[in-house]
Amino acid sequence: MSTTAASTSHHLSPAFPGRAPWGTASKLRAWQQGALDKYIEEQPRDFLAVATPGAGKTTFALTLASWLMHHHVVQQITVVAPTEHLKKQWAEAAARIGIKLDPEYSAGPLSREYHGIAITYAGVGVRPMLHRNRIEQRKTLVILDEIHHAGDSRSWGEACLEAFEPATRRLALTGTPFRSDTNPIPFVTYEEGDDGIRRSSADYTYGYGNALGDGVVRPVIFLSYSGNMRWRTKAGDEIEARLGEPMTKDAVSQAWRTALDPRGDWMPNVLRAADHRLSEVRKAIPDAGALVIASDQDSARAYAKLIREITGSKATLVLSDEAAASQRIEDFSKSDDRWMVAVRMVSEGVDVPRLAVGVYATTISTPLFFAQAVGRFVRSRRRGETASVFLPTIPNLLGFANEMEVERDHVLDKPKKEGEEENPYAEEEKLLEEAEKQQDEDTGEQDALPFEALESDAVFDRVLYDGAEFGMQAHPGSEEEQDYLGIPGLLEPDQVQMLLQKRQAKQIAHSRKKPDAEADLLEMPAERRPVVTHKELLELRKQLNTLVGAYVHQSGKPHGVIHTELRRVCGGPPSAEATAGQIRERIKKVQEWATRMR
Repeated sequence: MSTTAASTSHHLSPAFPGRAPWGTASKLRAWQQGALDKYIEEQPRDFLAVATPGAGKTTFALTLASWLMHHHVVQQITVVAPTEHLKKQWAEAAARIGIKLDPEYSAGPLSREYHGIAITYAGVGVRPMLHRNRIEQRKTLVILDEIHHAGDSRSWGEACLEAFEPATRRLALTGTPFRSDTNPIPFVTYEEGDDGIRRSSADYTYGYGNALGDGVVRPVIFLSYSGNMRWRTKAGDEIEARLGEPMTKDAVSQAWRTALDPRGDWMPNVLRAADHRLSEVRKAIPDAGALVIASDQDSARAYAKLIREITGSKATLVLSDEAAASQRIEDFSKSDDRWMVAVRMVSEGVDVPRLAVGVYATTISTPLFFAQAVGRFVRSRRRGETASVFLPTIPNLLGFANEMEVERDHVLDKPKKEGEEENPYAEEEKLLEEAEKQQDEDTGEQDALPFEALESDAVFDRVLYDGAEFGMQAHPGSEEEQDYLGIPGLLEPDQVQMLLQKRQAKQIAHSRKKPDAEADLLEMPAERRPVVTHKELLELRKQLNTLVGAYVHQSGKPHGVIHTELRRVCGGPPSAEATAGQIRERIKKVQEWATRMR
């Protein structure tokens, strides 16, 4: 990663004591001051700042805007934001430091009372030449908030290039991993690494790890829940599986959707546990709030109804990116109400600092969206606050949770997989995959594969914190689960780690005292219960098929006969439906047979 890290100011306190110039803020954080100093020293036309959600990108950008206007480098400002709500939020934040932005601008001359405008990427896409003409007439600073959105569609990227190419200065901001696709993002510099892969190059980076050490963000405790799921496929087959167990990609998707079905038992139990956790957190943070991020409006309404039944209090429901929805978020932010349920729009940029407990109740599985969602809970107001996020035991999500501190760049080139060059159909297969793939990165896989959720239950599975996993499985409402839900809401990061280790030791000791007959759940600590992804499962199947192919030549028996014999000896379903453990058993068995024949 080619970046200038915040190492020069990392040793300073979160609130750097030097005053922000020109009365824009009482104090700047160390990273904000460091980034500002670097910009003022270098005076670049384009500057990319990558700072973790909750670190204060808006304050940095507006402080810089004030400096550039004060020194007559620019005469006006254009802020580009992902949503209508964020556009208004930028205008409000700018107004507090004396910069007036018009969030309702549509066309024509700008009123003299304003210093600039706040618009959305979609708005730029509709009329790029309108904004280009404005920028050509006066020296302009363009602030591109969450710039990865400029890659959401080719038209948005092209519109941004057309509209803002003449800008005097461009400041790009992002707080999350860049896009998982290879659409180039306008005004971002890409540098080729030793491996020949081009990656985005930031001018200043302030990652979650640094922010956590500075007390700028809260540490996040992830509480993962497993359970048995049962559903009916379109073909009429009934399938049962346990969240976290190795299964095909399609089965993971359907089991996940079954868990999130409000008519099952999984969601009510997880919401009950999250509400219990919220009550514990509110002992130290009296106004702490909780948020459910839902997949769709019907689910959101159903979750809000469940919350009312569980807590006796009404949840704030945010269904769309409309003016009324923005007002509901603002009202919730200023209140001390306990719960809010939203569909996607709170996943990025919306500032509700009192949110401390979250439920990830959507099947969107990109690292970008996950990081944005978790970013809603990490904004720290005072040292020692912790955030708690509840999620299903889905391999991808647990992987994201364990990689919270990993800094990611946007990769323009995908590395070739081993053997890809030997495949004459690789390019055609890639094009077919692209054609079949939905282009909207925020759309989960739930839209495919029609099915009917039949029933679900919930089991406390594990706690993930700082890359480590803790806990043994426990029933909802059990003493073991309550031990983890009752962790205090005000703790230093090292205290969280120590407390989780003590909780697990206590749970293991308690488990050993129970008779075997009472051990109805998997009695094994989380770090010894690996979660296998569907990609790893595919690799195991490939390994098995390779070994069976070799054994075909050795034994003279057909493939089908060998697979049938392996099933008879080892047990279990056909390879396409077998678990990782079952496939490993078959791999061992065929290796054993091959060794005997030598």
